[in-house]
Amino acid sequence: MAAGKALEVYVDLLSQPSRAVLIFLKHNNIPHTVKTVAIRKGETSVYTKLNPMQKVPVIVDHGFVLTESDAILKYLVTQYKTAAHWYPQDPERRARVDEYTAWHHTNTRPRAAKVFILEVLLPRMTGQAPDPSKLERALTELDETLDKLESMFLKRQPFLCGDDISLADLLAICELMQPLGGGRDVLKDRPKLLSWRSRVQAALKNTFDEVHEILYRLRDKSRSRL
Repeated sequence: MAAGKALEVYVDLLSQPSRAVLIFLKHNNIPHTVKTVAIRKGETSVYTKLNPMQKVPVIVDHGFVLTESDAILKYLVTQYKTAAHWYPQDPERRARVDEYTAWHHTNTRPRAAKVFILEVLLPRMTGQAPDPSKLERALTELDETLDKLESMFLKRQPFLCGDDISLADLLAICELMQPLGGGRDVLKDRPKLLSWRSRVQAALKNTFDEVHEILYRLRDKSRSRL
């Protein structure tokens, strides 16, 4: 890797994948500069040159531009030689992480995000209350995903892919925290997932709460309006 300025990471902290990447950088003490982009406010003119899709996160590492949180995290593990538990070298253990991250993008991510969109984003954009039937359907779909997280991934192990925290846990927890922005803790009645969340938070130490601060503020605003 050529010498030069620190890696740049473009994030919007209301973006779940952005938080996952930033937590990883901070927790692993990877030198970086944060560039905040509020995509929801239309701050995209300069950023579009890096990512025409206008999505976050994006990293620029000594001229190398990379998008997509899954790819970014796996690149960081390899390039910066972080602890092996994040993305193990053993083929079978690594495949378990890949198995979850492939499943994640059609299950945990869209289903948790839909609840946040219906309860927080759309009401802010339209000034109208959430559609009860759409919200009920979204919560039912999310419950199906939570059931599978418990029965498939956490059946006999403390973390999603084994005995240690991995990229799978990081991506999953950031998605499942998102509905909290509307005051909804989707894990509150699920002891197994609550215990898992506590283990993830303990593994990430202060970095977890630091990066989720914007979501906590949004949660508090939601509760104050009740």
